[in-house]
Amino acid sequence: MDDATAPRRAARTSAAPSAARTTGPGVTGPDAMEPPGAGTPAGPPPAAGPPVPEPYLTELAAGVHAFIQPDGGWCLNNAGFVTDGDATLVVDTAATERRARLLRQRIAESGAPAPRTVVNTHHHGDHTYGNGVFAPEATVIGHASCRRELLAAGHQLHAVWPEVEYGDIRLTPPEVTYTDELTLHVGDIEVRLIHPGVAHTTGDTLVWLPRERIVFAGDLVFHGGTPFLFMGSLTGSLRALRTLRALDAVTVVPGHGPVTGPEVYDGIERYLRFVGRLAQEGRAAGRTPLETAQEADLGPFAGLAESERLVANLHRAYAELAGAAPGVPLDPMAGFGDMAVMNGGVPMACHA
Repeated sequence: MDDATAPRRAARTSAAPSAARTTGPGVTGPDAMEPPGAGTPAGPPPAAGPPVPEPYLTELAAGVHAFIQPDGGWCLNNAGFVTDGDATLVVDTAATERRARLLRQRIAESGAPAPRTVVNTHHHGDHTYGNGVFAPEATVIGHASCRRELLAAGHQLHAVWPEVEYGDIRLTPPEVTYTDELTLHVGDIEVRLIHPGVAHTTGDTLVWLPRERIVFAGDLVFHGGTPFLFMGSLTGSLRALRTLRALDAVTVVPGHGPVTGPEVYDGIERYLRFVGRLAQEGRAAGRTPLETAQEADLGPFAGLAESERLVANLHRAYAELAGAAPGVPLDPMAGFGDMAVMNGGVPMACHA
């Protein structure tokens, strides 16, 4: 198994996983900007599968916590918060009102004051749907493209998984935006927002705490899951890894999966280069992204969850080989339809 799936040292946790919740039916993943159902093959609804544990807090440093949502699959992102006891900043929210309110409850139970700031690492609904639980008391901040894409995508998860119980979702895009870098302060804790360029999406943000050497990487890092490039860039994701390495973080909070360390970058880079080689070989042989994905031997990457993302990643890699600019919109019907084929002909399930 690739070392992208290797666990890191155990971190101190609170509110350990307990009650479970069943998954919901859907058509594709949370990263779609419009419903792809019309382009997917007909088939039975996705199986509910085993229930997933409840989210829990992991303390990373004094005043810094990660909010981890097992199992880290579709719709189950990580969030976190930073506090000095007088002010609180939240990094990302959640896909449902219930989970966003649970995040708010965990913050209150930790003794931290109500958040004044929410930072979004990108626009996808699993990271932003819960913004309205914290606003208007909290100011939402994100990259300028994160705001644009969120407004353009609308209720993106509703279109993809209409039967999920999202609750009262009030779309709340960033009201403060930046383009390259922005430094915030939570008391004496410095929080740097860094745009690495187009990578997972066009509006990604790294949340970097230099004194604590902690980075909230958003979906530039999937720990134990397959990276997802369909709305971003393969070359940009490789460049973003160089940016992450240059930070010299000790602790990495991935967008999905357990907290890890910088060793996770090596496995991600190998996977991205694997996708690039497959794309070059498949395109040269005249094979479609789906044909290339179906014939591929995943080898050390076979243990990564959400392996169906390979074909969507190949769509992006093929486009870049053809000269498309990073982040240029691709046909969601083709990409998500092919993922359903790779998923055994059934839609992927939202785990929230």
